[in-house]
Amino acid sequence: MASKSFKASRSNLSSTSSDVLDSQNGRPPLPPHVTFARRTSSGRYVSYSRDDLDSELGSTDFLNYTVQIPPTPDNQPNNQVSQKVEEQYVSSSLFTGGFNSITRAHLMDKVIDSDSNHPQMAGAKGSSCSVNGCDGKVMSDERGNDILPCECDFKICRDCYMDVIKTGDGICPGCKEQYKTTDLDEVMENWKTLPQLPPPSGMSKVERRLSLMKSTKSALMRSQTGDFDHNRWLFETKGTYGYGNAIWPKEGGFENGKDDSIAEPTEFVSKPWRPLTRKLKIPAAIISPYRLLIAVRMIVLGLFLTWRIRHPNNDAIWLWGMSVVCEIWFTFSWILDQLPKLCPINRATDLNVLKEKFETPNPNNPTGISDLPGIDIFVSTADPEKEPPLVTANTILSILAADYPVEKLACYVSDDGGALLTFEAMAEAASFANIWVPFCRKHNIEPRNPESYFNLKKDPYKNKVLSDFVKDRRRVKREYDEFKVRINSLPDSIRRRSDAYHAREELKAMKEQRQKKDDEPLEVVKINKATWMADGTHWPGTWLNSSAEHSRGDHAGIIQVMLKPPSDEPLCGTSDDSRVIDFTDVDIRLPMLVYVSREKRPGYDHNKKAGAMNALVRASAIMSNGAFILNLDCDHYIYNSQAMREGMCFMMDRGGDRICYVQFPQRFEGIDPSDRYANRNTVFFDGNMRALDGLQGPVYVGTGCLFRRVALYGFDPPRSKEHSDGFCSCCFGRRKKHTAIANSPEENRALRVGDSDDEEMNLSLAPKMFGNSNILIDSIPVAEFQGRPLADHPAVKNGRPPGALTIPRDLLDASTVAEAISVISCWYEDKTEWGQRVGWIYGSVTEDVVTGYRMHNRGWKSVYCVTKRDAFRGTAPINLTDRLHQVLRWATGSVEIFFSRNNAILASSRMKVLQRIAYLNVGIYPFTSIFLIVYCFLPALSLFSGQFIVQTLNVTFLVYLLTITVTLCALAVLEVKWSGIELEEWWRNEQFWLIGGTSAHLAAVFQGLLKVMAGVEISFTLTSKSAGDDDDDDFADLYIVKWTSLMIPPIVIMMVNLIAIAVGLSRTIYSVIPQWSRLLGGVFFSFWVLAHLYPFAKGLMGRRGRTPTIVFVWSGLIAIIISLLWVAINPPEGTNQIGDEGAITTNSSSDILVATQEMQKANYFTFVMLINMAPPDLIQGNITFLMPNDKTLSKTDMADTLVVDFLLRHSIPSPLLIEHLVHFPTGSFVPTSRPGFFFKVTNVGRRQFFLDNVRVISPNICTKGTSIRCHGIDGVVQPTMIPQPNLPPTSPPCSTSASGPVAAAPLPTPSPPALAPSISPAPVTAPPASIVGVSRPKSSSSHMCNAGVVNLVITLLMWAVW
Repeated sequence: MASKSFKASRSNLSSTSSDVLDSQNGRPPLPPHVTFARRTSSGRYVSYSRDDLDSELGSTDFLNYTVQIPPTPDNQPNNQVSQKVEEQYVSSSLFTGGFNSITRAHLMDKVIDSDSNHPQMAGAKGSSCSVNGCDGKVMSDERGNDILPCECDFKICRDCYMDVIKTGDGICPGCKEQYKTTDLDEVMENWKTLPQLPPPSGMSKVERRLSLMKSTKSALMRSQTGDFDHNRWLFETKGTYGYGNAIWPKEGGFENGKDDSIAEPTEFVSKPWRPLTRKLKIPAAIISPYRLLIAVRMIVLGLFLTWRIRHPNNDAIWLWGMSVVCEIWFTFSWILDQLPKLCPINRATDLNVLKEKFETPNPNNPTGISDLPGIDIFVSTADPEKEPPLVTANTILSILAADYPVEKLACYVSDDGGALLTFEAMAEAASFANIWVPFCRKHNIEPRNPESYFNLKKDPYKNKVLSDFVKDRRRVKREYDEFKVRINSLPDSIRRRSDAYHAREELKAMKEQRQKKDDEPLEVVKINKATWMADGTHWPGTWLNSSAEHSRGDHAGIIQVMLKPPSDEPLCGTSDDSRVIDFTDVDIRLPMLVYVSREKRPGYDHNKKAGAMNALVRASAIMSNGAFILNLDCDHYIYNSQAMREGMCFMMDRGGDRICYVQFPQRFEGIDPSDRYANRNTVFFDGNMRALDGLQGPVYVGTGCLFRRVALYGFDPPRSKEHSDGFCSCCFGRRKKHTAIANSPEENRALRVGDSDDEEMNLSLAPKMFGNSNILIDSIPVAEFQGRPLADHPAVKNGRPPGALTIPRDLLDASTVAEAISVISCWYEDKTEWGQRVGWIYGSVTEDVVTGYRMHNRGWKSVYCVTKRDAFRGTAPINLTDRLHQVLRWATGSVEIFFSRNNAILASSRMKVLQRIAYLNVGIYPFTSIFLIVYCFLPALSLFSGQFIVQTLNVTFLVYLLTITVTLCALAVLEVKWSGIELEEWWRNEQFWLIGGTSAHLAAVFQGLLKVMAGVEISFTLTSKSAGDDDDDDFADLYIVKWTSLMIPPIVIMMVNLIAIAVGLSRTIYSVIPQWSRLLGGVFFSFWVLAHLYPFAKGLMGRRGRTPTIVFVWSGLIAIIISLLWVAINPPEGTNQIGDEGAITTNSSSDILVATQEMQKANYFTFVMLINMAPPDLIQGNITFLMPNDKTLSKTDMADTLVVDFLLRHSIPSPLLIEHLVHFPTGSFVPTSRPGFFFKVTNVGRRQFFLDNVRVISPNICTKGTSIRCHGIDGVVQPTMIPQPNLPPTSPPCSTSASGPVAAAPLPTPSPPALAPSISPAPVTAPPASIVGVSRPKSSSSHMCNAGVVNLVITLLMWAVW
């Protein structure tokens, strides 16, 4: 706890104590190099000024001694018995208060309906006070035994004892004698000896209470820390204590026979310095090809985009334009995501070295008391309906049982809803911890969450060696079952209790009304229905029936110490304890547990979770002031009991003072085996976060994070200007250190705010940052000092001396808790920097990312700690709707970040470039949804229009596409290698990327824009932690379909692509010239979209066994109906509508009209005149015109009788685009509309395509119609004449008999004439030609045959998808 004597300025800490100086008057002169000092609450030695001592500086041959003056019997700072009594009172009182209200301490005889039997717990059972008229509880010690200050063993409570001390002259009410002693140690001697862990051999109790004196020789002094190296210890041991004397070694100690030297113990000579952590680099065989592939893919993407821009699709320029824009954005987004992955690393910790340095007896810590800093653990909850109290209680139990020094651990539960249900559930958890925590310590239980432990699938008896384990486990399991029943019955119990008290209050009010008004008619008495606690008083928080000052947004601040701070010495169980399990030689102490519900009032912005976290930061600084803070969600429990030790290895290692937080990966339980919606998110936690660890550190993800307290306070890291790294520390070296910084005192750089390294934190101005709590401000330097690493190596800068944190913490008193009440009030943050620079940052629903960004922006580093056994485990929503809402909240926060000053573009120079790119990607990734949803519709648009994103599927496009796909797959394989994930997890992540991108991310963009532009606030509901109603199925929630508007875009995308595939198939099959390449491209990308949306489709279907068969039947029928309707409404080119052969003439006339209009727009007016001069029945569709321009035709002599012959010679009897023509190889022949004449093809590419003597210069002029195409040529063509043989007509395909007479037989493929030996053209099959003026109708059986094939394919497709 923060020391109240800590002044506002650190310069006052070294002031001279007049009391000590006065005590030296009349004493002999002091030795020349003896320095007197006092020890602060942080463990630091503060020297008194030498100027006030009559001494002279001698030579450096003398030894300098630092002597601590401990509290003596005649100089006690406080009465120890009074402090213990005060702490007992605090732990049994419920503190409330807030804005414009008095802070009250309500002494609770009963916290829960069940008995409280642990001595540390609030409301624990005990003896009653023997003073007449008092029914208070007698004071008790750590074990629960009564504290009796008088030898007569008169039982007295805390209040009566304080009255006797203050007003009764210290006279015992029992024996009427004055209390002989108030020293707790002397009082304890009269009691039965308590079993303790064996102390270090050869040390008395008094000597264990004294800290070891330091002896240093200036010649051996280290420049940075003022201490020795391990190999040059001057080891001193026991001696006598007195003014002016140090602890000298006894005779026969470690002397080596010489008068002026002292030998070194062998165990300290041979021990080299060992680091606590190690970096494990990725093998070069994996990371080098990975980086090379990234570079190759970036080059290929650049070339591909260049090629795409230079080769537009003139037939569908809109389709090409949308696709190119989307591809450019996807490339940009991929680069942002991939660049930070260039330097992934792994890390490892050494817990044995941590134990050796901090918990093993050594010269600076002879007793072996833990020298680790304190940790305050925050657990946040807000709604007991969506966050079940049993889940929160199990999280609390796993924290209380963690493998960390009990006296250094404190747990704070933030109940932002102020619910009595949560309060009593925490009290029940504290009661059950009395048996659960010692059981875990005795048998080394893992995990230490009882629900998870008792549900383990593996053998629980593996590696258990104690004979009573089976019996103990059976008893604890029974106790836990009873505990669950009590937790589950709390809602009904609270409701019944409140109803009973309410009925009593109504009867009491009616009775009083009758007494006042005997003759008048009685009115109905209206009393607010309150919520009552177990001790028969009103609950100060939220009532079940909300009322003024007792609603979810309007209630007082509440603090209840559920478990008071444990004793400093281990407290072992005994065989005569009234427990169900024998805990002999097992430490039964429990960490401090505090229930906190901050004050809420109307009109104040409480800032959701970030505001609750900041309230806990302030309250914990007042009550325990742990140097580090671990925050957990209520559903994330400690799965590895040594997780905090692993995180502490990074904080306490060399350079650890520059680490702001250690982020642990999130692991989840209760996920379906296939992980349908990528809930485990392993690609992010094992891939992206490991990669960021190689830069400036991982981002903060909201839970499972160990913070340095001073980093949350908004201070800059030590030596911030020395660590101005360049582009990437793994690629470029660091700059030279600033000489002025290196020479400045370390103490002046410990707490620094601003850009100047010479600027010292002036705590007199601290109220502007931290508020007006002096205790909170005084605790800041203490927390900073306690969080420093050990100064046990020359390279350790800004370190603390070993053994500085072995002193006990101060006891809690009522004034301290009252101060904590004031700092959690709703007004405390007014006109301060809380939420702006200090604590969790406000203004975004993703306050976690912004908070971590601010720390990195100030120059701090973070570390990613992946433990062999998962550090923490939690739950994740497996329901599709809940998962989408969770992703929506994250994406909305990212959009808010992008439009705020927290945009990485505005980051300071202290943030590395690649780290900045990573944060930029965090703010930009939701905008990818706009381009993604457009790109998902492009395949359907391609199939509907008959076009594609490229002009033709040529070799260049296919090579680019293949290269991009192969490099992507290769990168995925290598990423799987260095991250440790599986390919299936990678594929699930890709699938949900598209699902979330087309639903939640798109909605997040609109919501973020509304907030930024219109100021519309965004409200989100908590993600439910409860499972489905089916108790027999662990994954029942997976099959629950809860409708949300976020599902609309993915459903539309799926339906449109399915219909487009059906339409594309029917169009291709019914076309005269099937365009299989375009169909293949469209169908391929449509299946790519549908494959990514497959988990979404499964989620809509619910449970497979419960889906009616009629759903599948109707899905197939609907697909058939849609395909038939499309073909009937928009028949393919060259065909008529089904069952309507009389529409040929009408369609041909409309096509001619449309074609002539397109010719006129292209300035081919003369050719249009020639068409108008031709007979009306000459042109009836299925034709391609080759049009000379007006200038060429003006030079051509043509009689009226030759117009028809000219048109026939300049046309092909089939509608062919240039894409069709370019498939004819050089030397092949294409028939003209006039029988016997052919065009000889010379194909040198699209731009050099010749038909006989002319070149196609303006392709695809007529494209709107269905049966007429036209191209511009550069001259008048002279076709080649080839005689035609007489061949019989052919029958239509798929028909057994002709459905009607054939007017004219199509011309067969002509045989080319004899050519020169050097020319060997490849044979080609010409398209079917029809005589101009005659159409070849298809039989109805042909239509039905093709339609049946299409329907069969579509039905099978729908069945496969669903």
